[in-house]
Amino acid sequence: MIPSSLHRLTGFLWAVSLVLADNPISPGFPYGTEKVRGVNLGGWLVLEPWITPSIFDNTGNDAIVDEWTFGEFQDHDTALSVLQNHWNTWITEADFQAIAAAGLNHVRLPIGYWAFDVSGGEPFIQGQLPYLQNAITWAGNTGLKLIIDLHGAPGSQNGFDNSGQRLSFPTWQENESNVQRTDAIIMTIASMVANNPNVVPIIAPLNEPAGFDGQQMLDVVTQYWFDSYGNIRFPFGDSTESNTVVLLHDAFQPLSFWEGFQTPPGWQGVAMDTHIYQMFSQADVELTDAQHIQAACATDLAFDLWLIVGEWTPAQTDCAKYLNGRGIGARYDGTFAGSTFVGSCTGLTGSASTFSSSFKTFLRQYWEAQVQTYEAGGSGWIQWTWKAENADEWTYQAGLANGWIPQDPTDFEFPNICG
Repeated sequence: MIPSSLHRLTGFLWAVSLVLADNPISPGFPYGTEKVRGVNLGGWLVLEPWITPSIFDNTGNDAIVDEWTFGEFQDHDTALSVLQNHWNTWITEADFQAIAAAGLNHVRLPIGYWAFDVSGGEPFIQGQLPYLQNAITWAGNTGLKLIIDLHGAPGSQNGFDNSGQRLSFPTWQENESNVQRTDAIIMTIASMVANNPNVVPIIAPLNEPAGFDGQQMLDVVTQYWFDSYGNIRFPFGDSTESNTVVLLHDAFQPLSFWEGFQTPPGWQGVAMDTHIYQMFSQADVELTDAQHIQAACATDLAFDLWLIVGEWTPAQTDCAKYLNGRGIGARYDGTFAGSTFVGSCTGLTGSASTFSSSFKTFLRQYWEAQVQTYEAGGSGWIQWTWKAENADEWTYQAGLANGWIPQDPTDFEFPNICG
């Protein structure tokens, strides 16, 4: 049971949700009937060192490892200028047009809490919200569905650099005010898009909370998921329901952990997000290409909610520069502390011009194995990520340009890759 001290939903909204949640939802996309096919806009409104290493390298300061330190250890005007240039150029309406032209129907947009709320001397630099509004407009113009994903919460929900603040242990769950601030931001986002479900059909209230960090985190996350349901489905401050879907992350728990959680008929419009990567352990990077494909084909996505694989990649190593963090090496080539050398990263990351034809064939096979599996077993998929400066094996854009991703995502060269 969740400790009563953690209950933050107002009594009114909680009662309303219990009474009215069995009303059917009409989201702006037929989830469960039509497959989600999408791509993440990573590294745009939340910096990630591996996606745009030049932004970090150009600071000349090795202590700048995330967006927090980017604002903390630089002159404010310098940092703001770099960010504004990045926001203006990294993703534009032309990207939305290209994504739509590639036969995709969704984009997932990570954004940090600091776009909405900076307090207590936090060094984050603001200015992201006009670009969020641009993204909503561009999605509407191109017929794409936009998922707004809160990627970083106050105190960090996982300690990853992509939460905005790289920490040895997350602190979001340790402080009631952190969670209250996050609740308020979700209410703000929900109010922004409540009347626009055809363009923004989903809000993901928190990316990758670190459920592996113990029971306190799982308790806080579970209660936060309850709160988020009320905040997203009832954004009008009364009994009026929105048609916005709530996309919950599995908090790195097996799907069985969430079996029966927020399911119909008592709850409506809830989907589960799971992220599938095969390179963040020594055992994963030691898999052969064939074993990577076999593991993808064996993925079991049976679940009682709409299930979207919201992050995955055709990359099979952790070779991309700064993928594990700025200044941290790779397991694959043994430069990560405590890892064992598997092979050279040469020709497995960077520019596609350095990739062999056999590697590109593998990328195509591995991409298809995952797409076919995630569509057969779940409600669809959203690849991480659309573009990166120097890690073509990860990006949808480079895959289209270099042939390991088809121009039509249903056009398979290896339709029986999973047998």
